Amino acid sequence: MGQRSRGRRRVVPADRRQAQRPFLLGIGIGHPESVTAYRQPYASMVDYLDQLDAAGVPPDRRILAALGPRALHLAAERTLGTHPYLTVPDHTRAARQMLGPGAVIAPEHKVVLDTDPDRARASSRAFVSDPYLKLSNYTSNLRRYGYTDADIDDGGSDRLIDALVLHGSPGSIAAGLRSHLDAGADHVAIQVLTSNGNDPIPAYRQLARVLL
Repeated sequence: MGQRSRGRRRVVPADRRQAQRPFLLGIGIGHPESVTAYRQPYASMVDYLDQLDAAGVPPDRRILAALGPRALHLAAERTLGTHPYLTVPDHTRAARQMLGPGAVIAPEHKVVLDTDPDRARASSRAFVSDPYLKLSNYTSNLRRYGYTDADIDDGGSDRLIDALVLHGSPGSIAAGLRSHLDAGADHVAIQVLTSNGNDPIPAYRQLARVLL
């Protein structure tokens, strides 16, 4: 779910057969830079969760892309937990400390399977710098965890890029992903980045061999 510039969002009843399958609805609030009319994000999310309640969507079948403390608490109170994007293990650790053991925390993390640092950072920076480092929801959250304007500006510092996109061998990437688990995550969603539109499936297979 994202902010829309016009009209009202509707909750559409799911097909009965689909409702019987394992399904988790991920909900995000969107970004002020991407819409022409942006309501207060917290109030918009509460309103949408009320609509889901009225439509009979169980709290344990929905999860929020929550970043900040207020949204994280809302995620724990009214959904299964949080599935945040573009975060670091320090965010995972803070979320677990805030939410306790009951909420699901399932961060996303990007990876580049390449042992050449310069080449890996070039691929990472091309993906992350635009649009993500131009979106205030993400940059505000990164500042909470010690990253500065100098890290965020000009496409992102090496320090920031290395934190947001793990690179190296399958083993070194696996160790970095496990930092989220050590910080309290229940699950880590891996997004493989490739250059020139290459198929990411071979990289997923290599990572699976060391992660599973």
